[in-house]
Amino acid sequence: MQIRPTRPRRSVLYVPAANEKALAKVPSLACDCVVVDLEDAVAPAQKVVARERMREFVAARGEGGPEIVVRVNALSSEWGNADLLAAREARPDAILLPKVETARDVLEANDVLDETEARASLWLWAMIETPRAMLNIGAIAALGRDRGARLACLVAGTNDLVKETGVLATPDRRYLMPWLMQIVLAARAGGLDALDGVRNDFSDLDAFTAECREGRNMGFDGKTLIHPAQIGPANTAFSPSAEAVAEALAIRAAFALPENAASGVISLDGKMVERLHLDQAERLLAKADLGKDQTR
Repeated sequence: MQIRPTRPRRSVLYVPAANEKALAKVPSLACDCVVVDLEDAVAPAQKVVARERMREFVAARGEGGPEIVVRVNALSSEWGNADLLAAREARPDAILLPKVETARDVLEANDVLDETEARASLWLWAMIETPRAMLNIGAIAALGRDRGARLACLVAGTNDLVKETGVLATPDRRYLMPWLMQIVLAARAGGLDALDGVRNDFSDLDAFTAECREGRNMGFDGKTLIHPAQIGPANTAFSPSAEAVAEALAIRAAFALPENAASGVISLDGKMVERLHLDQAERLLAKADLGKDQTR
């Protein structure tokens, strides 16, 4: 059974596979992850060319650098199967499946990877962007508990959710909020990461920063981005604060004391602290350590 590595995913930038200039800039960017996009960002006439550019880009990646994910076209489309096989051969860190609506959609992609003997550490991410996906999200996320299914992350497709449902896209996202929270809840039930959707207006970084904070407070691990200018604010918003790190270190140190070794609950600075808080502290400290050198 392949164990999913813990990785920072504070800033996840979509880059069109057909855009050579944008791909060339990736090594200089401070984002945690790059999604090389073969789907929405590529016109039908460019699909084949984009697929070849994706192969070249992923093959040329060096050591270190951001996590590389390839978003393929839906397997039901005329490009989907070829995209999936090309991504498998290119050996990115993960493949992002769009328009996932049922658990079967993930399992079918997993079957293709297994049949072509893809390495066990090639993960699948799932876009949650349709009403049907929201209705089936529990079953989809449950695949996260089955390591053989490869599922590692849920990605909110807010633009498509707005299009498919007709809800009003207000600046405060009030009508999307219940679905965003449902994505986070399902991800946690499945032991998965969860990424917030994009903000289309990349010129207003103050509003974007506020939306990042909102996403962090909802429990998302990071945010998907459409422009490099959004990387810095996302990294900052989704990195644990100095105060939170100090509190987590204090909790760890308190439970490490010999007199607390067998305690389920202790008193710390006038508060009752349980071992579940120790688990939360350890997760926060792991996240802080992973992101500490990537906040440029």
